[in-house]
Amino acid sequence: MRLYLLALNPTDSVTAGFLPAAARLGLDVTVLTDHAEPHQKAYAGLPFAAPEVLECDVRDFRAVISLVSRHHAPDAVFSNSDHLQTETALAAVYFGLPAKDWKAALRAKDKGQLRRHLALTGQDAVWSAELASGQDPAELEPPFPCVVKPREGVASEDVTLVADAAELARRCREIQHRRAGATLVVEEFLDGPLCTLETLGDGRRRHVLGGFRTQLSPPPDFIEEVLEFVPAHPAEVVAQVLAQLDALGIGLGACHTEFVVQPDGRARIIEVNYRAIGDQCDLMLAEILGVPLFEHILAAHLGRELPADLGAQCAATPRRARNEPVCADRAGLLTAAPGPYDEERDGVRLAYRPLRRLGERHEHYRTNRDYLGVIWAVGADQEAVDAAVARFRAANRWEITP
Repeated sequence: MRLYLLALNPTDSVTAGFLPAAARLGLDVTVLTDHAEPHQKAYAGLPFAAPEVLECDVRDFRAVISLVSRHHAPDAVFSNSDHLQTETALAAVYFGLPAKDWKAALRAKDKGQLRRHLALTGQDAVWSAELASGQDPAELEPPFPCVVKPREGVASEDVTLVADAAELARRCREIQHRRAGATLVVEEFLDGPLCTLETLGDGRRRHVLGGFRTQLSPPPDFIEEVLEFVPAHPAEVVAQVLAQLDALGIGLGACHTEFVVQPDGRARIIEVNYRAIGDQCDLMLAEILGVPLFEHILAAHLGRELPADLGAQCAATPRRARNEPVCADRAGLLTAAPGPYDEERDGVRLAYRPLRRLGERHEHYRTNRDYLGVIWAVGADQEAVDAAVARFRAANRWEITP
């Protein structure tokens, strides 16, 4: 059976998650990407047959369809990239394969469309407006404080809280200078504890896999600093989030939804990422749940039914976990940092994966793109898990030379 996997970068999710899972499922994999060389290098040392890598304009569903139709017949077309869900869905539909609803994928990616659709379906009305390139933000009258973000952005990049009209104008100029031609979304600030809900559907049934509580950096930025696993959020909260996902058309495949719970008990969606959670949390989630998570995700895209008790099995996990990125606090050259590390100690499994190479120079983005590496730990006791992460941080050093 042939799996076409669309990707922009050879991420850990691909190299340590989906490709090994595909090998275990006996799938032949063709990776489609706009830059083949980084993928060929990343996959050369894997402990199984390297996938075929073909260069293609993966942001254009027509180019994907054209290449696939000239190559091996597909059994699944899949991507875990934020940027490629709509294109992947359209290609899968063309070949008559299991596919996400391309309209749902578009709603999830386009933050302005997400707000409009939730309001139109009566699920949630959040004050929101789009600001085109060159448009004067003074035309808007948002409730302050409000949030400014790129309509199709990722990784908290260029997402900021603004206090008044003057700051709104300044921040919009800054972002659109960096992102020429980009449309921004200005929206009501939804305050409250930030949580996530992780779901997986097979087109027949959608399973809740658990979620996370997220600690953010101080405002005005929204950098995710710590994620702690939650086997089950309160049932009334989960029901509200699932109703909003239903309204958006989210069904087949993995979905990572960020939401806040407000004092009146309302669960309000911040954003929907129609793919598995990233930044090592997907690998950690597989460890927490003790299920073949990546195989399950691929199986859903092959049209296979997931275990009926998957959600109940996940909710019953005794494991707890912590995911803690190490974040750069300045621009400069990374001159000291630990390499990949794995440890099992006192019932806690800990892993560290670097996200930047020594000698790389980066600006200070004030987003998740400042991550130097990610530490995660899984065990039966939250205090032991937290202590393991703290011990690893204290025993290592990360240095940036301006």
